[in-house]
Amino acid sequence: MNVLILGNGGREHALALKVSESSLCTKLYVAPGNAGTETIAENLSFEGNENLLELISRKEITFVIVGPEKYLVDGTVDFLRSNNIIVFGPGKDAANIEGDKLFAKKVMSDNNVPTAKFIEFSNSSSKEDIYYYLKKQKYPIVIKANGLAGGKGVSICKNIYDALDAVLLNFDEKAFGEASNKILVEDFLEGEEASLFIISDGEDYVCLPAAQDHKRIGDNDSGKNTGGMGAYAPADIITLEVLKVIEETIVKPTLMGMKKIGIQFTGCLFCGLILTKDGPKVIEFNARFGDPETQTVLNVIDGDFLELLYSAAKGKINKESVKYNGGTSVCVVTASDGYPDEYQTGYEIFGLDHLKDMLVHVYHAGTQSKEGTVFSSGGRVLGVTSFVKEKNFAEAIKLAYRGVSKIHYENIYFRTDIGKRALR
Repeated sequence: MNVLILGNGGREHALALKVSESSLCTKLYVAPGNAGTETIAENLSFEGNENLLELISRKEITFVIVGPEKYLVDGTVDFLRSNNIIVFGPGKDAANIEGDKLFAKKVMSDNNVPTAKFIEFSNSSSKEDIYYYLKKQKYPIVIKANGLAGGKGVSICKNIYDALDAVLLNFDEKAFGEASNKILVEDFLEGEEASLFIISDGEDYVCLPAAQDHKRIGDNDSGKNTGGMGAYAPADIITLEVLKVIEETIVKPTLMGMKKIGIQFTGCLFCGLILTKDGPKVIEFNARFGDPETQTVLNVIDGDFLELLYSAAKGKINKESVKYNGGTSVCVVTASDGYPDEYQTGYEIFGLDHLKDMLVHVYHAGTQSKEGTVFSSGGRVLGVTSFVKEKNFAEAIKLAYRGVSKIHYENIYFRTDIGKRALR
């Protein structure tokens, strides 16, 4: 089949590389893509759904995989399906499980899915009411923008001053646009976090190996939240026993609960989890593959990944299409110094050729190519990702950082402690 992947980040580069390995893939396209995807696929550009549909027809594309949440929440999947295109990804209503945190909380509440207790405020709420509520809380607490915020709309508040700053950030500064119109004030959950990808056809599902990411910008999980500064897989804290509990108390009730209200979730349900003393709980749901977790998870599965996604999109998932391969993978994100705030781009990237003989994939996130030269073009630039064939996190970490040491561009920044949590 001719396959199109929508998106231009490290996640899409990882998806493209894995899809390109399938014998089912005749021709691969990525739109808009980046300097990495153009080495394994044909990058395309489009503007709007009608132009996308014309492109699909002209290139005889038979299957579309949607990467970023924006396309999902904006209804691109519904538009393509209404034109008889087979698509992997949830429709707009189902994607609200990420795009509208209050909707996700209602699904969880109605189906007894364990998560943090919360209260909602809007930008029209009385400031006196908000202050009075925050004054009564036991800290730390968590304040989240209700809508899409690129993984950056979460504030962990250690005291009332942090909490008031988070409220101002959302309601006065509109830091996350429309996503800031409503906020959730949640109880702080203590425990070890993990990310779990559920590939679902709306009825049945497959759990991919769990991963752990590193959201904060600084070492030892310090500083601001980001889209993710690194990840590793598998996350051994998700044992078979824990996974069974997660499936019974979170995955099945969520999928069946959505179906009960007439919303069938077909695609990748990202479960952001925390293992508390009371058992696994949901921190958040996303409606797509995570970034940079995808870069590691796809390294530790064997089989036909394209067959898995296509069979799910067709409504009858092939649960035998992939399996864990016994290996270990670590991804270190190199960013532009200043990210997630202000940063500069347009710097030439050196050293990529030095990694070709290493067991390292360099997934491009914020890059562009000009006449064969690769330049930085985003906050997160590259995902240097190792793979070792056995369960050996120490070796996988060493290999990933050896790869990072070969790369240079002006204002490069990366964390130095990615994966060390796994060594514990």
